[in-house]
Amino acid sequence: MDSYKSFMQNFLSIVKSDGILMNTFESLEPKAISALKEGLCVPSFNMPPVYSIGPLVTETQEKETEERHECLKWLDSQPKLSVVFLCFGSLGSFPLDQIKQIAIGLENSGQRFLWVVKENVNMDPRKILNASVPEFELHQILPEGFLDRTKDRGMIVKTMAPQIQVIHHESVGAFVTHCGWNSILEAVTAGKPMVCWPLYAEQRLNKVLLEDHDTRLGVAMEGYDQDMVGAEEVEAKVRWLLEGEGSKLLKEHTKTMMDKAGEALTETGPSSQAFVEFLMDLEKQQLSKTKI
Repeated sequence: MDSYKSFMQNFLSIVKSDGILMNTFESLEPKAISALKEGLCVPSFNMPPVYSIGPLVTETQEKETEERHECLKWLDSQPKLSVVFLCFGSLGSFPLDQIKQIAIGLENSGQRFLWVVKENVNMDPRKILNASVPEFELHQILPEGFLDRTKDRGMIVKTMAPQIQVIHHESVGAFVTHCGWNSILEAVTAGKPMVCWPLYAEQRLNKVLLEDHDTRLGVAMEGYDQDMVGAEEVEAKVRWLLEGEGSKLLKEHTKTMMDKAGEALTETGPSSQAFVEFLMDLEKQQLSKTKI
């Protein structure tokens, strides 16, 4: 409850600011942006200007001076849009039983996969930011023989991978994600459909956005709010998204949203114009303070 009160207090302090910069764009969140601009979220206060200047993502192109990660080299050898990428953020981890269920589901799906695995830190989630990543061997946490049986169509990366380059790689056809906001924007700008597996914080709300009828950029892993997501669901969702005929509409939605994301950042796009408006308002404020 204390955390909730602190969060709400911090949110209310936003209305005392001179403006709000948001890493989103109008086509992705039209209802939320409109509600903020119209002051519907905090009707008792005067809402400051809202500037939607996204999607802001880090550089997607690989730098020639950097040595390529092994997973990118592996992706180079895979067919176009054939790989499902599983990554759950810098803090996302699972108990060993859940890791094994994911592994069984991936193996039974018959699909190509790139999976970033973290060993469960087994600690209070409130202390996870201060946790160090333990050393572990993959064969100790995966089903016996899994690595050998899937070596021709799967790759596992321990702890971290160059996520944005992976998502934008042409071999990746789907993304199983914890629904962190940066991960969502990276997938949107790459035009990749998502399987939503929220873990903590605002991720459940983000899942709702991705599943919204008007947005429709992802499909939920339904067991995410239960004790365990079973191997059967992992298998079914991965197979459906990569090769199922029913996922065609979802893929069309993601392609359309990718195009809108690009348009938002063109010189005349709404996000670029919002940033120009922000700079002009900032200049006016500075001039006003100088005169005083």
